[in-house]
Formats: sequence, structure tokens, C-alpha cells
Amino acid sequence: MKFIHYLEKIMGVDIFAISAFVIFFTIFIVMAVWAFTADRKLITRINSLPLDNQ
Repeated sequence: MKFIHYLEKIMGVDIFAISAFVIFFTIFIVMAVWAFTADRKLITRINSLPLDNQ
């Protein structure tokens, strides 16, 4: 028997997929808003972090 058949027998298993999508979408939107509203000086400082020798 395939794994999908086991999942079909569990009641309420679809809520896990929906909740995972909602969490991912929420984090994606929050990060997109932050990226567009962040200060340009902060963005350039973050960009140069891996290259700093401190």
C-alpha cells in the first residue's frame, strides 16, 4: 500500500498542509515587506558582512 493511502485514512490531516502553507506565506510576505522598507545603509552593511575580516 502506498503512503498516500495511509494519509487519506487520517482525519484532519489536511490541516497540516494548510497550516504549513499559511506559515510559509506569512513569513514570505513579512520578509518581502521588510526588504522593501529597510534602510539602504542597513542593506549594504548586511551585504558586506561575509567579506569583512572582523
